[in-house]
Amino acid sequence: MARWVRFEPDRFGQLEGDTIVVHTGDMFDHPVETGERIPLADVQLLAPTRPSKMIALWNNFRALATKLGQATPPEPLYFLKAASSFAGPGTEVRRPASYDGKVVFEGELGIVIGARCSNATEAQASAAIFGYTCINDITAVDILNRDASFAQWTRAKSFDGFGLMGPAIATGLDPATLTIRTVLNGAERQNYPVSDMVFPAAKLVSLISGDMTLEPGDVICCGTSVGVGVMKEPVNTVDVTIDGIGTLSATYRN
Repeated sequence: MARWVRFEPDRFGQLEGDTIVVHTGDMFDHPVETGERIPLADVQLLAPTRPSKMIALWNNFRALATKLGQATPPEPLYFLKAASSFAGPGTEVRRPASYDGKVVFEGELGIVIGARCSNATEAQASAAIFGYTCINDITAVDILNRDASFAQWTRAKSFDGFGLMGPAIATGLDPATLTIRTVLNGAERQNYPVSDMVFPAAKLVSLISGDMTLEPGDVICCGTSVGVGVMKEPVNTVDVTIDGIGTLSATYRN
């Protein structure tokens, strides 16, 4: 297993304890170790990848579907988030100037693609997965159904900073063994198993690759489960933790 990070100004490397082993080249295609080592405490981490697109799932966890009285979908239900929404650990996200409604956190598992993938079988999809990261898929929830004629998923999910990811991409993990834990202002709000997903990781990548080509660095957010909530305080701290990956921490200001 390895954990890969990006850090300012635009460098990357592999974490070994509290040290970054700096690499050069392409993270997803035989990166080369430079010999340089930097203390993690001395850098500002960035989002661990720069995806061409972030694909995010709706209704992909059985427990949440049961709570909301929704049927299990026969195929993945998803939307895309704008590239300008992507952000990394430690970001201070601010309330959008154009919106005064409720804003919610959503702790999720993110699949990071490592190889170009189109019309892939499940075996091919599994091979194309580079690793996994933590996601906070922030949502301006009151926008979603404000217009009865059109569900505004893209707008509600794409304000600046609403696509948080990090702190690392972990390779060599079995996603079915993972648990997502989300803590809001010191109180645990989510703690749920990835094994409850309707569409597991390789199946998800295979099906989505039949709709669109997935490129190295692209991220698929697997959807969330019970415990999603509103960030009500003037300043809110949200920590999304997945063992083996780390903790994605950020703040949201109302």
